[in-house]
Amino acid sequence: MLQFHPPGIGQRMVATSLGNMACYEPVGQPWPVPRPDATPLVFLHNFGGGASAYEWSKVYPAFCDRYRVLAPDLLGWGQADHPPRDYRIADYLQTLNEFLAATCTQPAIVVASSLTGAIAVRLAIQAPDRIQALFLVNPSGFADFGQDAGRRLPLQVIGTPLVDQLIYGLGAMNAIAVRNFLENFLFAQRDRLAPEMVNAYLESAQRPHAQYAALAFLRGDLYFDLARYLPQLTVPTAIAWGTAAQFTPLALGQRLAQLNPTAVKRFLPLDDVGILPHLELPAIAIAAISQFLHSLSDNS
Repeated sequence: MLQFHPPGIGQRMVATSLGNMACYEPVGQPWPVPRPDATPLVFLHNFGGGASAYEWSKVYPAFCDRYRVLAPDLLGWGQADHPPRDYRIADYLQTLNEFLAATCTQPAIVVASSLTGAIAVRLAIQAPDRIQALFLVNPSGFADFGQDAGRRLPLQVIGTPLVDQLIYGLGAMNAIAVRNFLENFLFAQRDRLAPEMVNAYLESAQRPHAQYAALAFLRGDLYFDLARYLPQLTVPTAIAWGTAAQFTPLALGQRLAQLNPTAVKRFLPLDDVGILPHLELPAIAIAAISQFLHSLSDNS
């Protein structure tokens, strides 16, 4: 996956109790060496077949001059270890907590999308000493307010042994299927999808045992009601929402943000983008994140 990240970005493995997570960060030119006291800025990718830290590769370089940028592949995704297991939310809360403990000497600002954004909310509540602020893109537990948003196949089909493997093979392990998924479900405008994006997702999806985490997401094993947790959030948070996002409409984001106006300082509708504005129109995401980071500096 390193070839899909910008030049001067290196990869290292960070051990957790369930396996190694891959981490991408600046290691040389053209990126400056971060100051020892630089605030960690951690970018967490979405879930779904082929997901990886590549999702943020068009955005995180914009912040390497002022922050200590880290972009990990989560357990079961990208170049991280893929232990064959029944993945649960507790696995990601545990391994993300361990990752932050191993890589950050001070509380991090976390940028995360979709289901991982919802997990970041729970982690900020569970381990407030690890996270100082959140910037979330379309955060959803996919069962918010008691309604499933992401499941599109019957559970009896997804959960059938061998059939679920076939579904994954047909839907995530060939270029045509990956392109169709990105065009039809994640992007608002299909002409913004580049061949490199398809290739990056395909390489991640074809990793040995990559189907275990992806199928856990597809079955709904990782879904939860974010509305139960948002009122408990205390760290400064901004939420950006693609107005053309499928599965999770803008009204859902507005309803979630209204649960905790004290913590959720900003709610930013992003026009004409889907669930991955940071890959579809990176400049829009960079501007929104920059504004939030400036607001944190102004209030410090």
